[in-house]
Amino acid sequence: MSASALSPSRRTESAGADPVLFQELAGRDGRRIGVATLNSPQTLNGLSLPMSRLLDARLQAWAADDGLVAVVLNGAGGKAFCAGGDLHGLYRAMLDSPAGDAWANLPARAFFETEYRLDHRIHCYPKPVLCWGSGIVMGGGVGLMMGSSHRIVTRTTRFAMPEVTIGLYPDVAGTWMLSRLPRGIGAFLAFTGAQLGAGDCLHYGLADRICDAEGLDALLDALAATDWATDPVRHAAQVDAVLDACQAPTPEPGPLQRHADAIRQACGRADFLEITAAVTAWKDDLDPWLARAAATFLAGSPGSARLSHALLARARNQSLAETFRMEFTASLHCCAEPDFREGIRALLIDKDKSPRWNPATHEQATADWVRRFFAPLGPDGRPHPLADLGA
Repeated sequence: MSASALSPSRRTESAGADPVLFQELAGRDGRRIGVATLNSPQTLNGLSLPMSRLLDARLQAWAADDGLVAVVLNGAGGKAFCAGGDLHGLYRAMLDSPAGDAWANLPARAFFETEYRLDHRIHCYPKPVLCWGSGIVMGGGVGLMMGSSHRIVTRTTRFAMPEVTIGLYPDVAGTWMLSRLPRGIGAFLAFTGAQLGAGDCLHYGLADRICDAEGLDALLDALAATDWATDPVRHAAQVDAVLDACQAPTPEPGPLQRHADAIRQACGRADFLEITAAVTAWKDDLDPWLARAAATFLAGSPGSARLSHALLARARNQSLAETFRMEFTASLHCCAEPDFREGIRALLIDKDKSPRWNPATHEQATADWVRRFFAPLGPDGRPHPLADLGA
């Protein structure tokens, strides 16, 4: 099965217009493989609230089904696994909600709570989850991929957390993930939205395997042909064996590896303004990848960079569930602050690519300013909406 179409022998349960297509591949001895295909190629499979709800409900059902041994996540259209979240929907919600009141934005509350619960479920899933991360994997797509037990990239993979360009920050537990990378690397990726290929993803533990971009059909055939053990504990190792047989040659080192020393020196500092100065210095660098990273950073939201810096520092010492709760609070505050709305307007609505950021400079995005994103939400004494998430 390619990412663009399902083969005739593998019919889905859903009509082609449904936002997520589900199928169960018959294997040996009645065992089955669950396949979930994000089905919005016109938006590069941007993750909407209905998609998150459908996927979460099906994952819960498959987790309880003893006959289903593994799950495969992929995206339709051939260009992307998932390019992010539903920014148009969030923009409409921000326009329709009282300015400055984070808790009053009911659609945003529903979107982020559902998305973060889904991501957390994948992180904690009791069965192997294979994510076919071919093509564009950004934002919300990273959230789905990072929790999967088997994260697969191809030579077409373009992996990034580019939220600084829209006035947000690397959410979906992105701050938890980035804070655990080698010193300076996470801050660099958060500040610049730099795109990574398969080589860098594999080297830094952001992916587990590389396969040919046209290899999904063969992978599904191999999974269906596997003689699955009666003991579910062995299924992850059996998936490993299937991927060993499907694996493509190791790619060359990517630009993140090649520039690792310079990035550590520039971004491995504690002081926010020292980092911003070091990244800014790359704007005229002879290496086009570093120069592009600096250009993206300088065009991005200064407030997003400061918020990312603060979140990474906290996430480094938090559990996964604690980070999801922290990010839920920060994301709703972003919906009440001007930059997120302005970033979406400039990029996707008016498309003038000239956002008016507030604060306008990194110096104005102070440590005092960023504290607003950690203020508790809602009525005093109420439990956090994600209070029930496990560790």
